[in-house]
Amino acid sequence: MRGAVIHAPRDVRFETLDDPTILHPTDAVIRTAVTCVCGSDLWPYRGAEPIGDPHPMGHEYVGFVEEVGSEVTAVRPGQFVVGSFATCDNTCANCRNGFTSNCLRREFMSTCQAEYVRIPNAQGTLVATDGVPDERHWPGLLAVSDVMGTGWWAADAAEVGPGSTAVVVGDGAVGLCGVIAARELGAERIIAMSRHEPRQQLAREFGATDVVAERGEEGVARIKDMTGGIGADCVLECVGTPEAMRQALHSARPGGNVGFVGVPHDVAIDGQALFFSHVGLRGGPAPVRRYLPELIDQVLSERIDPGKVFDLALPLDQVAEGYRAMDERRAVKALLKP
Repeated sequence: MRGAVIHAPRDVRFETLDDPTILHPTDAVIRTAVTCVCGSDLWPYRGAEPIGDPHPMGHEYVGFVEEVGSEVTAVRPGQFVVGSFATCDNTCANCRNGFTSNCLRREFMSTCQAEYVRIPNAQGTLVATDGVPDERHWPGLLAVSDVMGTGWWAADAAEVGPGSTAVVVGDGAVGLCGVIAARELGAERIIAMSRHEPRQQLAREFGATDVVAERGEEGVARIKDMTGGIGADCVLECVGTPEAMRQALHSARPGGNVGFVGVPHDVAIDGQALFFSHVGLRGGPAPVRRYLPELIDQVLSERIDPGKVFDLALPLDQVAEGYRAMDERRAVKALLKP
């Protein structure tokens, strides 16, 4: 098969790879329908994470089951399935407590920008749709496998609820999906922090009631001005930089909550400042599997359309251009079709 391999910063190549096979009775192999480039893929691409030896890339996927291991009964060959970037058995104590991305048998997906993918823990990870969805829904279902599920987790962790005021820090795909989640969870006011007009427009389409272009302490001051000097009830941190985390923590009111889902890079929390702020902080890798059935249904019923975050569609063999476009902010998110 063919797939994406990263060799060095800004060096992604489309190469011939070994076909995936069933290694364990809990595995499945799928034929990729669509996959994509994630904002978190840009960390190694930009040299902010070590790459080491050349290796495949990608952790978002939907596709058709080709083969299953002997212990997989939840899905069968021919079915269209959606999974998560973090695989799980969906039965261990952590899974039963809702934290499927901390499954005791968890494996993180990392080979999905390819024509075929082996899915570990397929029994607990994969969710089949009723029949093959119309192709117009494939982008939305692909978003559910990570960015929509992660945006939902950000809103859930921040305890967004009916009547609340939510601030979304980050205007990438996760942040934009966080706007959708905040709307669906009942936020009365949703403030998207963005300096990029096309992303501002999409945030408003997704449900943002306000847009703030200022960043850092200026952005915090703007949020305080808009909330009677107090701060927001809920803040979704969807970036992972020290600046974004500070902005998120300082934008929340005393007793408010921050849900942080941006993979942290050089982020350090001042414990004393957090202690006296009375701000709650929760985050981590999104337990996407927990939300899959509900989010799949919302996409197929067209209640939500997170597939709109894909503003660039390319053949899979042009994956390197997808990385370049996102790195240069010419695209929010690049969809790849084998």
